[in-house]
Formats: sequence, C-alpha cells, structure tokens
Amino acid sequence: MRTLIVGVGGMTNGGKTTLSQSLNQQIPHSCIIAQDTYFKDDSVVPVDSNGFKQYDMLSALHMDQMMSDVNLWRKDPGAFLKGRSPTHTVGNEVYLLIVEGFLIFNYRPLNELLERRYFIEIPYDVCETRRSSRVYTPPDPPGYFEGHVWPMYLKNRKEMESAVSGIVFLDGLLSKEELLSVVYKDVIKKLQEIKEKNEKD
Repeated sequence: MRTLIVGVGGMTNGGKTTLSQSLNQQIPHSCIIAQDTYFKDDSVVPVDSNGFKQYDMLSALHMDQMMSDVNLWRKDPGAFLKGRSPTHTVGNEVYLLIVEGFLIFNYRPLNELLERRYFIEIPYDVCETRRSSRVYTPPDPPGYFEGHVWPMYLKNRKEMESAVSGIVFLDGLLSKEELLSVVYKDVIKKLQEIKEKNEKD
C-alpha cells in the first residue's frame, strides 16, 4: 500500500485546522486525524498553582488512542477512509494522512511516523487576538493566555526544536491561499515521487 503521513503543527489559533482541511479537500484519498479530538475529560485535567487547567500538555490528551487510530489507518488506509466516507472506492491510490495538532511533534512515537512536518507560527499579539475571539468549552479564565497558554507554547516549542529536525516553519500571517499553495505543492510532489517509485518497483 502506498502511503504518506504529514504533520501540520503550530501554536493555538495559528491556522492548523484551516490548512489541514484545505489540503484534505484538494487532495484525493486523504483524511485528517486531529489531536484536538483526543482531549481527556475536563474533570481529570490537572490544575497548576495559578488555578489554570493544564490543557497544553501531552498528559491532557489520549495519545494512546490517537496512535491507535493512526495505526488503523496505516494498516489499511482504504478501509479507514471508507469508514469515514462510505462512498470512497478502494483502488491503487497513494493515500495521504494529515495529522494535525499543537503537540504532534512533541510525541516521539507519532513524530517518527511523519514524512513531512509543517509548523505554522504567528506573533504573540496576533495569537492573543485570535484566541480571545474564539469560544472554548470550558471558556478561558482571565489571564489564561498570558499565564498558561503562551508560556506552555514557548516551553513545548523549545522541547520540539531540541528533539525534532526537518520541520518546515510557515508564516501564519500569510493568506490561507498562500499557505495552502506552499504546502500543497510540496505534498503533491512527494505523492508523485511515491507513485513513480512504486510503478518502477
């Protein structure tokens, strides 16, 4: 089976989901596994000394469940895609998995499966403005962004950069179309390489 797994990471409200969904719409035989869908129940997420819920940590996520789903896709991407889209027909395609999330590069078992890594970054003030315009459940308490979200982003990014190579950093201030164009061209090129290699073998 011919497959490609790419990771779309970045800070909160950087544009990860928008880019991932656009890629999914543009590239046939692709699907998304999004890290945000694996958060543990709010009741078990710990609180720090400032009273802030510790969501921006791997321990707040069911990473074992996420890996299980990624491995289900790896085992049979055609069947996985058909389970999500019953009209999908299985053939001799190159299948693309888009793994999207804010801590995907910090989890080694997942990161090791990624063949392309993209990280969207935006400045502090833009991130804060975008975050304040979003409605979360539960909602962000006063001071949460500057007291927890941003410091944890800096910590997680430092850990990521010390452990992971080959990340393509993207300017999140570019338009959605520009970001999509950059990543789409790179992914399509890689998919074509995989297809050509398999045709020769």
